[in-house]
Amino acid sequence: MNDSREEAERYLRALAGEHAVLRDDQWKAIDALVRERRRALVVQRTGWGKSAVYFVATLLLRARGAGPTVIVSPLLALMRNQVTAAERAGIRAVTVNSSNFEAWSEIYADIKGGKIDVLLVSPERLNNPGFRDEVLPHLAASTGLLVVDEAHCISDWGHDFRPDYRRIRTLLAELARETPVLATTATANARVVGDVAEQLGDQTLILRGALDRESLHLAVVETSDAAHQLAWLADHLPELPGSGIVYTLTVAATEEVASFLSKLGIRALAYSGRSDDAERRAAEADLLANRIKALVATSALGMGFDKPDLGFVVHLGAPPSPIAYYQQIGRAGRGVAQAQVVLLPGPQDEAIWRYYASLAFPTEEQVRRTLDALSASSTPLSTAALEPRVDLRRTRLETMLKVLDVDGAVKRVSGGWKVTGRPWVYDAARHARVAADRSAEQQAMRAYVATPACRMEFLRQKLDDPAAAPCGRCDRCTGEALSSATTESSLAAARNMLAKPGVEVRPKKLWPTGMAVLNVPLTGKLRTPPEHGRALGRLSDAGWGARLRTLLSGPDREIPNDVLQAVVKVLAAWNWEKRPAQVAWIPSRRRPQLVSSLATRLAKIGRLRSLGPLVRVRDEPASDQRSNSAQRLKSVYGALSAEGLGFDGAPLLLVDDFANTGWTLTEAARVLRGAGSGPVLPLVLALDA
Repeated sequence: MNDSREEAERYLRALAGEHAVLRDDQWKAIDALVRERRRALVVQRTGWGKSAVYFVATLLLRARGAGPTVIVSPLLALMRNQVTAAERAGIRAVTVNSSNFEAWSEIYADIKGGKIDVLLVSPERLNNPGFRDEVLPHLAASTGLLVVDEAHCISDWGHDFRPDYRRIRTLLAELARETPVLATTATANARVVGDVAEQLGDQTLILRGALDRESLHLAVVETSDAAHQLAWLADHLPELPGSGIVYTLTVAATEEVASFLSKLGIRALAYSGRSDDAERRAAEADLLANRIKALVATSALGMGFDKPDLGFVVHLGAPPSPIAYYQQIGRAGRGVAQAQVVLLPGPQDEAIWRYYASLAFPTEEQVRRTLDALSASSTPLSTAALEPRVDLRRTRLETMLKVLDVDGAVKRVSGGWKVTGRPWVYDAARHARVAADRSAEQQAMRAYVATPACRMEFLRQKLDDPAAAPCGRCDRCTGEALSSATTESSLAAARNMLAKPGVEVRPKKLWPTGMAVLNVPLTGKLRTPPEHGRALGRLSDAGWGARLRTLLSGPDREIPNDVLQAVVKVLAAWNWEKRPAQVAWIPSRRRPQLVSSLATRLAKIGRLRSLGPLVRVRDEPASDQRSNSAQRLKSVYGALSAEGLGFDGAPLLLVDDFANTGWTLTEAARVLRGAGSGPVLPLVLALDA
């Protein structure tokens, strides 16, 4: 046994440096995997060395003739870091993901030829029909070690549940009985640990350590509004050690905050799921090399991003879960003695939490409708083809289908999805308990902000760490609160940026797929789409968002002067090819006074010919934020008429209060152009995201 540990530590030194020594629990996990061929769940803090366990175990197993290690890993950034780490120890590691499609055939051949030590795949890849049917059976038969990284994603009790992870159950069932399995995570409370261990099997070895991070100094800075948040960043980021991450809750905020900081001379870049792969890789490289002060990111930069000297993590807005918060702050302070962690809760946080809560698992009626639609089709249906049949937004529909796939009710095949015919029961009680858990997590995040006690102890308690104790480092333990003071110049710059109105409204280019199912004869490209439009702001914006949320949720009223003047600024800054000469508006049922007063006052200010509202020739359901494009277009198609408005062919300003899917504006533009209008320029008060 000692010989094996010495061998393991030789491999560890190749991986982590000549002075590296295995922790006792690292060795326990490695020994259980290599000698006992057991299944193990390792729950340890970020930076503890979980990856060392599976890389050292891989080298030991390969030396004993075992097949390749398969690592199920959730993010491209994590995969890239792991491949780099593996190469340092002489491990031949490859990844199969959406960015290296051209190399898949060669990789699959190398796997079958025994040339690969480690294969990293995303959980989504496990159910790709080609991979599942052609590659996975061979892997299941030949795998020497299966690793499930970020294993909390398996459990729908976890803060970051991903349905694709539940497909690992199928892979586990198909593995040879003696194949060892390792699951790792840093963010799992007792309930999630129990759920994951149950899925791994009765004899799972659980190794759980204390979750304190001695380098992290936690603090909360409460500011009066979004302008003070931004001003605090501008004034205090330069004082924070090294380079770091500023997390935001929305994609739009990453771009706004990065732009604001850059204009004030602080080198910052935006990072989100909207960025393409090359942009993300370049941004990661700039942060790793300390060429920027901050990467302003969504949670897309989360699990697995490894920069040992990351000096700070600042949250501009609170995540909806203390467990998610703990995971994200774990990016900092891995290889330095002290790192600063700061939370700046914002007034828009609650609205963003409510939006994400609205994306919960659909109702039984919606699920049954989806199963019926699949049953009625003689061929598989893609998510795009299902949208006209089921009123769910695509991301929500895809998530639901993945859960149904894991439950055995549907199966993903070439061309889309089909039903299996297996009975399926809607677990309403479980979904309700998960929703209640999410609500409790939000309340816990409010409590974290307000707690008079140790902040690290609070987070560790939420993760059910039995060793949770006061850290002695946070602002509560030391009594040394971070200053919330800002300079007048930074505050003025922030207010100026937030007060600046105007967001682009991008026109639709294609009609949704399968509209014939809904008796809507629209296919292919739009022949007369609206032009690029403008909105005063997004409901999720830190600037105009709060004002617009208040205005649109209150009673119908005349357009307020401050909002009108801001819209005028939007029009003044609109760089249109030809100025509109006339204005019409959507006949609003919820806010007719608001919309008509906005349009008529703009007509007067801009000396535009006021044509009046379009005519509603039939009622349609009120817009639901969760409606998909096909269903929304069906509801508005043919509902509006431009009869009697009287056009002269000039460009027309089309006014509405709110744009969600954008199909009301698109249908109105189709009707207007068909009646003789010139180019249609949409103008709305708010976008939903």
